[in-house]
Amino acid sequence: MKYFLHILLEHPAAGYRKIFETVEELNEPIPAKVTGVLPSWLGGSLLRMGPGLFEVGGEPLHHLFDGQAIIHKFDLKNGQVTYYRKFIKTDAYVRAMTENRVVITEFGTAAYADPCKNIFSRFFTYFRGIEVTDNCLVNIYPIGEDFYAVTETNYITKVDPDSLETLKKVDLCKYISVNGVTAHPHTEADGTVYNIGNCFGKNMSLAYNIVRIPPAQKDKSDPVEKSQVVVQLPSSERLKPSYVHSFGMTENHFVFVEQPVKINLLKFLSAWGLRGATYMDCFESNESMGTWFHLATKDPAGYLSSHKFRTSAFNLFHHINTYEDQGFIVVDLCTWKGHDFVYNYLYLSNLRQEWEAVKEAAMRAPQPEVRRYVLPLDIHREEQGKNLVSLPYTTATAVLHSDGTIWLEPEVLFSGPRQAFEFPQINYSRCCGKKYSFAYGLGLNHFIPDRIVKLNVNTKETWVWQEEECYPSEPLFVPTPGATDEDDGVLLSIVVKPGADRPGFLLVLDAMKLTEIARAEVDTIIPVTLHGTYKP
Repeated sequence: MKYFLHILLEHPAAGYRKIFETVEELNEPIPAKVTGVLPSWLGGSLLRMGPGLFEVGGEPLHHLFDGQAIIHKFDLKNGQVTYYRKFIKTDAYVRAMTENRVVITEFGTAAYADPCKNIFSRFFTYFRGIEVTDNCLVNIYPIGEDFYAVTETNYITKVDPDSLETLKKVDLCKYISVNGVTAHPHTEADGTVYNIGNCFGKNMSLAYNIVRIPPAQKDKSDPVEKSQVVVQLPSSERLKPSYVHSFGMTENHFVFVEQPVKINLLKFLSAWGLRGATYMDCFESNESMGTWFHLATKDPAGYLSSHKFRTSAFNLFHHINTYEDQGFIVVDLCTWKGHDFVYNYLYLSNLRQEWEAVKEAAMRAPQPEVRRYVLPLDIHREEQGKNLVSLPYTTATAVLHSDGTIWLEPEVLFSGPRQAFEFPQINYSRCCGKKYSFAYGLGLNHFIPDRIVKLNVNTKETWVWQEEECYPSEPLFVPTPGATDEDDGVLLSIVVKPGADRPGFLLVLDAMKLTEIARAEVDTIIPVTLHGTYKP
């Protein structure tokens, strides 16, 4: 199937509900039944994170990002495949299991009060301060020789990628001044990791710090302990930092997109005194700011305060890629139009509705669009009112206004009504921060994942893999060893087919044509996974 909008799948049986149900961990890896032929060079582990426990003590967890973290692993070796999963033994999980209640407040679910405590001890517990969750359900990535499962708080959790055992909880606040970092770092070829998080800047106003974690150390010391802040970017509002989920990095620059979804810090601090308040209660939309783009140089690191880029309001979770070309920075993004927060639509009660109700809710939500913005680096000696973008291959524009701001208009790379191209991936080792042609993504149909999509960002051509009653996850690109073409490789995705005898499978697609090479099926359902990594 070449083009998207030919066949839009409908899901009247609501089989997608199955990907939001609790599963048990496995005692040992189970064998998968392989159909097709796995490439002989493909040996390694696909590691994926997501929620695996959706209720505690008979009480439901409310939001997609509240389920307790479970790690999944498909091992590929000599044409054989096994599947394994384990809950991460975070404090959030262990204490919930021990006390049979939600002990630590999650993204959209408040901690339940301890029935054994009287009002006085509860009062003193409150003054001990905020207990921040370490429920690392969002992603897993390497730092040095180690693997860390992460969410977006200051806690990351070291795990063993072979046994899936939980090794230790690490508090990033011990090493760097950040309130948390994203689950989407950038990693250079030598293993250097960059990330971004909000922090307290000068005179008690909020700011954003870009941090650098060095590669594996010769003396075997922990690179995390040598983390450093590289550069600080200001917040458009003193006490209200924007929600940041990812950022862009080129060979010489960092790109930070400040979106109109704000964290109200005062609400956040007072909310913890209120019974029943959650992280979700602390978000608010700024209806007038639009969206701001910030630039910083990488080496030497510095904030480019004179480059004030502005555009209309959108939500942003995932950067696709960012690169420099002829004095411009090209920024490709998965956007959602407007300032209404997309996470408001990701409560489990929404996602588990009947299909018609799911569709109706998505009609009210922000609309998704893949966009390319182009930022001119040379903004001096330019006259007002004319388009500064001279790249021949894009219709994106940048216009200097009299107040010194530069107004950006995007080129739309993909748009379909309530059809999102999300969870984007590229040939990262080859193309991150460089000019590229192909992005791979998960197609969300009214928020329900039901296809895998390849997008040519130059021609806007799309290729689609889909199958009736199948719910795939983010496709990870693995390049063929020694490949010369950018898209020579495979895509790996965990797919759930609820009615089947073997309802969970690892799908292996040819990344060039998006045709199936093989699948490895297991006789267990696999709940939704968010992000992950391939470990060769």
